[in-house]
Amino acid sequence: MSATATHPHILVFPYPAQGHMLPLLDLTHQLALRGLTITILVTPKSLPFLSPLLSTHSSSITPLVFPFPSHPLIPQGVEHVKDLGNSGNLPIMAALAKLHDPVLNWFNSQTNPPVAIISDFFLGWTQRLATQLQIPRLTFYSSGAFVGSIFDYIWNNVEKVKSLSEIEFGNLPGSPVFKQEHLPSLFKLYKPSDPDLEVIKDGHVANTKSWGCFINSFEDLEAEYVQWLKTHVGHNRVFSVGPLSLIGPDVSDRGNSGSVSEMNDQVLTWLDRCPDGSVVYVCFGSQKLLRKEQMEALANGLEKSGTRFIWVVKSGTTQQQVEGFGVLPYGFEQRTAGQGLVIKGWAPQVLVLNHKAVGGFLSHCGWNSVLEGIVAGVMILAWPMEADQFLNARLLVDNIGVAVRVCEGAVSVPDSDELGRAIAEVMTEGGGIKAKAKDLKEKALAAVSHGGSSMKDLDRFVEELGQLGGG
Repeated sequence: MSATATHPHILVFPYPAQGHMLPLLDLTHQLALRGLTITILVTPKSLPFLSPLLSTHSSSITPLVFPFPSHPLIPQGVEHVKDLGNSGNLPIMAALAKLHDPVLNWFNSQTNPPVAIISDFFLGWTQRLATQLQIPRLTFYSSGAFVGSIFDYIWNNVEKVKSLSEIEFGNLPGSPVFKQEHLPSLFKLYKPSDPDLEVIKDGHVANTKSWGCFINSFEDLEAEYVQWLKTHVGHNRVFSVGPLSLIGPDVSDRGNSGSVSEMNDQVLTWLDRCPDGSVVYVCFGSQKLLRKEQMEALANGLEKSGTRFIWVVKSGTTQQQVEGFGVLPYGFEQRTAGQGLVIKGWAPQVLVLNHKAVGGFLSHCGWNSVLEGIVAGVMILAWPMEADQFLNARLLVDNIGVAVRVCEGAVSVPDSDELGRAIAEVMTEGGGIKAKAKDLKEKALAAVSHGGSSMKDLDRFVEELGQLGGG
């Protein structure tokens, strides 16, 4: 067994949504650099996401490809949340739970089976699998410790939380209060009669019962919630290892499939002509499509703000476009040609955010976007819509003070005068917020530097695992 003691073999199981998968693959890169042998479990359409990893670590990382299990609510050929939108999480989580037996059989046929499983927090059923195999499972939280703490409470107290219009989390630092409608989307769907939702509830309850967990966050961002989690689970195997986007194998064209350099040149040339900190970057992630009224209100707000902007517009299917989803108001691009730049489809977000001309980021507050904004040192103008975004916005606006709320809700239509005023004000006068954002950027970079808190936690995990493997 000496080979396994020196190079422990682990199974990594990502969840097929960009915001979940990319950070777990970045973590996998760091674990491979620390000498682990890794098998990554994916379904066929997620295999391309592994390319940077497989080319960097051809000898130590192996893909394990299982067919995507069928589910009545998932069209044939769909394996990824981006093809269904946020509502696709429920059937995809339920479908992937059907891989329990195939994975168990694979394990039992291996001569050198993995000594641990790291799986996304949307795959909580793997805790039961790990228990059957008598190996440790680590939960990977693609979001922060604050969200992990809230998730744990609501899924362990479903009946109580469901009956309240406002929920006070008195057990958490700062005793945050949330409206029922601002809790994560999956939780709002929960009904005890639905077998898919029972699988999901049990999975979320199992997450904090795992042997350990990884969080895509860093000590200085949410130290009190990391500490709360350690106390709550009763051990120290809570590893803050973010921002993972800074320590992955290849960050130049994350999540993109098209021609990158041409687009980058066009955007950078435009930004180079703008004064430092004068541009607000507007983007709502890879899943969210704005409806007609929202597009109009946002377009009018940007125009009225007089602020320079880059707006990434996600366009929907032909049918959605007919209904006005993702469609710009007539003449908007011509009228704002000197003020703004509209990008349709994919944009080099990391590159844009890190350009010195960009000072603000109007965001839905998805966790990966939040971290990319923090790392770039820009202020965040928060418009949370669904999933964990209201929780993230609360952390940024109220706890840390690096963001301001400009709108909230997936169907809300902001008043364009007010929105324009808010954008102009934050971009010209947000001195205190700007200073906090710059300070947080330094702390994020320090966390992933040599000897930083996130690097120490990665080393600590490998040490703990080595003690298991050697046992």
